[in-house]
Amino acid sequence: MSALVVEGLDVDLGGRPVLRDVRLRVDHGELVGLVGPNGAGKTTLLRSVLALIRSRSGRVLVAGVPSRPGRSAVGYVPQRHEFAWEFPVSVEQAVLSGRTGRIGLLRRPGVADWRAAAEAIDRVRLGDLRGRPVGELSGGQRQRVLVARALALEPELLLLDEPFTGLDLPTQELLGDLFTGLAAEGKALLMTTHDLIGAMSSCTRLILLNQRVVAEGTPAELRDPQVWIRTFGVSERSPLLRIVQAG
Repeated sequence: MSALVVEGLDVDLGGRPVLRDVRLRVDHGELVGLVGPNGAGKTTLLRSVLALIRSRSGRVLVAGVPSRPGRSAVGYVPQRHEFAWEFPVSVEQAVLSGRTGRIGLLRRPGVADWRAAAEAIDRVRLGDLRGRPVGELSGGQRQRVLVARALALEPELLLLDEPFTGLDLPTQELLGDLFTGLAAEGKALLMTTHDLIGAMSSCTRLILLNQRVVAEGTPAELRDPQVWIRTFGVSERSPLLRIVQAG
């Protein structure tokens, strides 16, 4: 059974079509890159998987079950600006908050919750900063907090929204190794990214999206420049095509 199946998904926002007849799947053990131009609907697709946006038609299945808000099987790493970094909490408290849906708003975290948070913090190599206020962290450290927060939920499906944007190379490498390692352990990951070189080298498959799925396949199967031209609306002289063919 696939970790994620999207069938015939149509989404409108503000009366404007954003996604049309989107069909895709992500299996356990896959790191799937979702690529496309700005405004292609990538973030909207992730939020639709989380059932945070109402669809016009179609359905989203997570582990064979229709998606619903707060589903514990899905971990979500938003873009950094979506988190309230000025809130006075420590790294450990921020990561533990990722389990709120499982714990409940009025219940105190138990031993299993603290253990899951500690393991997630160690996995992103922030163990020496677990007591530091999140407002004092660098951009790369903040991104690792968001990843740990999602991992603390112990999800089978992980959604990543532009996880490498604005990061230095060592942090990109650390997170890239983490994501490929999670896929090797049998987790399913769907990642939006503008880093085409990284996606071509690390992703199991790529899905090219521009309101609808234009093409999908392994990086080796997506060498045809025409599918990239249709997805990004570029000319045949675009440097993007050289990146794709070199990758």
